[in-house]
Amino acid sequence: MGKATHEVEYEQMLLSRHSFLHQRGGRRRDGALERSAYVLLSRLEVQGPMSIGELSEAFGLDASTVNRQTAAVLRAGHVERIPDPAGGMARKFRLAEAGARALREEREGIVSSLERVMGDWAEEDIAAFAAYLRRFNTGIERLGARPWPRP
Repeated sequence: MGKATHEVEYEQMLLSRHSFLHQRGGRRRDGALERSAYVLLSRLEVQGPMSIGELSEAFGLDASTVNRQTAAVLRAGHVERIPDPAGGMARKFRLAEAGARALREEREGIVSSLERVMGDWAEEDIAAFAAYLRRFNTGIERLGARPWPRP
């Protein structure tokens, strides 16, 4: 597995440098979500309201980092702060309609970019690639003990 894992590392590094998914014509799209906002809003979309502590645990980040990220999406109107629906003390963040709309638009743009990249791929190849990515991600999640809920 040694040589193959070196190839995976290199290709993953190359993949992480691509920002084409959030760009059009070589420039960042107006209104495009920052990566951290995209991930945070995606988590709230799939899991529902979460507190700073829950988000911190879910992402493996310290509370001050999560506070900065939630403050930014709160200012943008993408989330709203609500009382804990279960009656707990901590307030929770819930995806606001504006956030759901921004997330949907961002996702549609990314899917469109992916369709351009994989335009000459067979549907079975795309499905196999998605299955391998899911397997790779769930392996990372298992090792970090931080499973990501999937729709």
